[in-house]
Formats: sequence, C-alpha cells, structure tokens
Amino acid sequence: MAAVELSRSSMEAALVGWLVERPPSVARLSVGLLTAEEKAAELRRLQARRAMDAAYEAELVMALAADRPDTDDPPPGHPGARRRGPGSPVPGTSEFLPQELAFVLNCSPVFAAGLLSDAYQLVERMPAVWAACSEGRLDWFRARVFADVLGPASDEVVTAVVSALLPEASTLSAGQLRRRLVAAAVAADEEFAERRRIEAERRADVRTRPSADGMSVLSSELPSAVTAAMWSVIDQAAQLARTAGDDRPIGVLRAEAHAALVLNPGGSRGPGFTGHVTVLAPLSSLREPGARTRAADPTGGNGPEVDGLPITAAHLRELMAAIGALGVQAPPGGSLTVALTDECGVLLATATPAELARLAARGCAVHGPAATCACPVLSRPADREGYDRSAAQERFVRLRDRTCRHPGCSRAAGRTDLDHVVSYDCGGRTGCDNLCCLCRTHHRLKTFARGWRFELLPNGTLQVTTPSGITRTTRPPGLRDPFDQPALPPAPAPGTTAEPPPF
Repeated sequence: MAAVELSRSSMEAALVGWLVERPPSVARLSVGLLTAEEKAAELRRLQARRAMDAAYEAELVMALAADRPDTDDPPPGHPGARRRGPGSPVPGTSEFLPQELAFVLNCSPVFAAGLLSDAYQLVERMPAVWAACSEGRLDWFRARVFADVLGPASDEVVTAVVSALLPEASTLSAGQLRRRLVAAAVAADEEFAERRRIEAERRADVRTRPSADGMSVLSSELPSAVTAAMWSVIDQAAQLARTAGDDRPIGVLRAEAHAALVLNPGGSRGPGFTGHVTVLAPLSSLREPGARTRAADPTGGNGPEVDGLPITAAHLRELMAAIGALGVQAPPGGSLTVALTDECGVLLATATPAELARLAARGCAVHGPAATCACPVLSRPADREGYDRSAAQERFVRLRDRTCRHPGCSRAAGRTDLDHVVSYDCGGRTGCDNLCCLCRTHHRLKTFARGWRFELLPNGTLQVTTPSGITRTTRPPGLRDPFDQPALPPAPAPGTTAEPPPF
C-alpha cells in the first residue's frame, strides 16, 4: 500500500497542528441532574461514541501503516532478512511497524500487532463493518468478532458473509454472532473450518504473567486433545497425593504436581540446576579510606577514576570482609560476581571474589600494598581496539543491563546480543558506554529499520526515538531515578540547626 500525499495550505496545516496538539477532553453532562431514562440514553450514546473513536483509531493506524512500506526491509536471502516471526500483520508494510505503533501507544508489540491486524481486516477487507462502527451503528467488540472469525477467509467469502450478517449483528450476542459467522463461512467455503484449525494450531504457545503477592500464572495454549491428556495426568497425581493423606486444597496439589512434572520429569534422575549469584555493593556504603595519605599527597595518586569515585584497595578489603562475614559463596557448579555501584545505582565495576582478593593483596601500584591511599585499583573495563568486546566488557554490560534494553522488552540479558549503539562502521567505540544488550528482534530493528534513533547516556540510560518522533527511555534496573527518588538533603552538623526556607 502506498502513502497518499495531500497538499495543504498554511492555514490547513496550522489547524491540523492545533487539533493534534490539543489536550484530550470530552464533553460531560452533570450525572446528578439526569433521570434514569437520560442516564440510559447517555450510556447508549457513549457506546456509539466508543465505536466511532475505535473506527477512527483504526483509520489512523492504517494511515501510519501506509507510511511504512516494506521496501526498506532486508529482502529474503539478504543479510539481516527476517527468518522467523510474524512480521507485520498488514501486507506490504515494514516488519518493524508493530514496534513503532507500540511506542506510539505505549503498549506491548503483541498488543500493537493485534490492533494492526484488526484495523487491516476491518478497514481494508470489511469496509462495511468499519463504516457501521464509524457511524455508531455497531460496537467495536462485535466488529472484532467479524475480524477474528473471517480473517482466514477469502475475499469472496468475506463479502458474502458480511453482507448477510451485518444487518442483524448488533442484535446478536457475541457468542451468537461468532457461531453464525462460522456457520455462514463454512457454508460458503468447505475448507474454511480446516484453515481456521490450522491457523489456531500455529498460535500454540506457553505464556507467563505475574498475578499478585509473588505468584505468577503459567498458561499453555495447545490442541484440546493434548490439554485434556495433560490435565488428566496432573489431576491423577494430585488425587494420589490427596489419597496419601495430604489435606491441602486440591488446587495447590495440582499446581505442585504440574511443577514437579515439568521441572523434574525423571524423579531423582532429573536434571540438576545451578545458579549465578551477583552481590550488589554500593560504594557509598563503604567507609572513605586514606584521609591521612591524601593530606600528605594531595594528588591522591595516579590512575583513572570512575565517575569521580575511585575504588581503592581499602574498599576491596572491607568488601571482602563483609562478604566473608555474610557467608556468601558461589552455588555448586555456579558462579559469584560482585557489582560495585555508586549511591544512585550506577554500575562502576564488576569482579569475581578471586579478582577482588588479587587486587586487594596487590594494592596501589604507587604507594605499595599496605597503603591506605585513595588511588583507584578497580574500574570499568577499558575500551578495546577493534570490533570484538572483551569478556570483562561483556560481564559488565550484562550485569548493568540485565535484560534487553529496548523499551518494553524483558528478554534476559543472557539471551541478547551486545550491540554497538553507535555503529562500529560509523566510528562507534567498543566500550561499555557504547555497548548495550538488545535481543535479536530489537538488534535487527536498530540496524535495519529506517528512521529509528538510539542514544546511550554515560550512566547507561538508553533513549530510543521512532521515525514518528516518539521517544521512550529505559534505565538500568539498579539505577535510581533522580526525579522520582530525589536524594535526601544532607543532615545538619551537630550543634547547628537547619536554615529555615526562604518563604
């Protein structure tokens, strides 16, 4: 689909700009003055208004889609071409369109893809249904039933079924409308039901979402026969536990049985698990060392500082003592890493316990191992010549980011790429302040989607801007927001009182 350019006068452009920038508002009646009949009439008017707004939103979505053709996407067979995944649900548009719409609406790409799919089906393939919503004659919920049921149908079937059922659609419940639509489509096309079944099986997935109080929901969408068999096995295991005398609620027993069958299918012969432990140590919580030495040596020694905060050998010795007192150690088969941050959560350096012990014993190269000077002995990994990052840089960046840094994405850092924010080919350095974690989807978006801008700030904050000018920001998980969590004012010195405010 091609974008349509309309010539506008300066007055028209100014009017459009005013309409786009005006704050959202709605005319409201004083509810307390309405009779019961007037309240019912107003509710029906709002229902029609919502349908009209949803139709307008779908029209805007399709207009944005027209501005994003797939001509700029890497073609099949070329480096960077999409090998899997659904891409855009609107034919002929960029595979990165759902990501941009998610930014504009501040929603997930999955939700944005659903909006795009509904808009395409109703605006392009079922214009009569869209027009009914635009005029307030049909609510958007029933319109989406048309889109969901008739999406896999041919254009001929869509035309026949819509013309037959649209006049009475607003009088049917959603369930009745769905059944009528399926029956009419099967009558018009004998293979329609099979295509819907195949399409449904392609949507099979396992999903998880947090619920409340440390709990989460794990759901599997599978063919009915498979889910019935799984339920039977889970329920039998729970009933056996109940028979053996466990009197807890049957739901708890089913949940435990499900977890045991997934995590330890072979019983005692099942796979083992290990972990990676990270100790976060804010530098401000350690005592400032070396005051006497700095008085004698105002330069404080040579060597780099990290954001003005040197990490000294005394810091490391005190940190090792604290870790030893707590008894923190790596799990069997796992690893232990120490992450030192400043008081705002900015990651300063990372090290293993062995590296900490070696640096603490070696001490300052200028004043010797026993000195209590303020010379830094540990900092963030240095920049590297060439494209490849070092193992220390990878550890630092993955500990700083923890997930894919694209706004709205939570893929674990271990399943992401370390990407040069400013491309290496364009002069970007291989340094921690130019590397961030991006999953493969968002790495490809940054590389191939035209008009997107990525900027990584020195403290690890990433700003991403869409071609349509929407900017979203992500901060490393440990970084405190200075606006939402302002630093407390310093406490007054002993024997003094704080100055009163000048108002």
